[in-house]
Amino acid sequence: MQSTSGRGLSQCLVMAGLALSLGIAQAGLLDDDEARRAILDLRQRLENSNNTHTNSIKALSEENVQLRRSLLDLQNQMDGLRADISKGRGQQEQLARDLSELQQRHKDVLAGLDERFRKIEPIKVTVDGREFSVEVAEKRDYEQALEVFRKGDFAAARLVLLAFVQRYAQSGYLPTALFWLGNAEYATKDYKESMAHFRQLLTLAPAHARAAEAMLAISNVQQELKDAKGARKTLEDLVKTHPDSETAQAAKDRLARLR
Repeated sequence: MQSTSGRGLSQCLVMAGLALSLGIAQAGLLDDDEARRAILDLRQRLENSNNTHTNSIKALSEENVQLRRSLLDLQNQMDGLRADISKGRGQQEQLARDLSELQQRHKDVLAGLDERFRKIEPIKVTVDGREFSVEVAEKRDYEQALEVFRKGDFAAARLVLLAFVQRYAQSGYLPTALFWLGNAEYATKDYKESMAHFRQLLTLAPAHARAAEAMLAISNVQQELKDAKGARKTLEDLVKTHPDSETAQAAKDRLARLR
């Protein structure tokens, strides 16, 4: 009885051990499968991560290329803008120069017009106590003619003074010009013309500042022409007409000698 029971127990123990070993083995097999699956899952995740990283790098690379293109375009635009600004500055400077030149031309034109107007517009002069208006050319011609007389070239002075009185017959200079013309003709011994121009002065302006001197000059011409009677009459008229003048005193002295 006891032997049979011992053998049964032993068998039970053996079976239990086999079952335990089998469970352990199966458990081991299960652990390996899970590990494999975990490894495969990890690999898949790693591969997915690598793919994602690669895609991210590609995307970043494309973005970098696009960014560089954008930067290049922006640089080109900036260069173009700088060129436009530089061109604009150059145009502005040119416009400033053109404006300055135009302003200077405008000033020159105005100055030229002013000069022309001054040459055209009458100017006031005072000669022998008389004030009157004359043209610029008229004043110039008179002064040039008188300058010739002052140099003592009486033949040339006669010509230019005669030309003046003929050209400016209505001039305010005319009485004075006639006086100097008469003196130039007297100096060149053209006595008749000299007397004629002195008389013309007296007819034109009997109260002229040179009138008394013209009368004294006429008496000189009459004496040169051997007209003593006429010379005496002219001197007497001078004293009566201009009694307070210095010329009247000279006329009195001559009258005393003529007597």
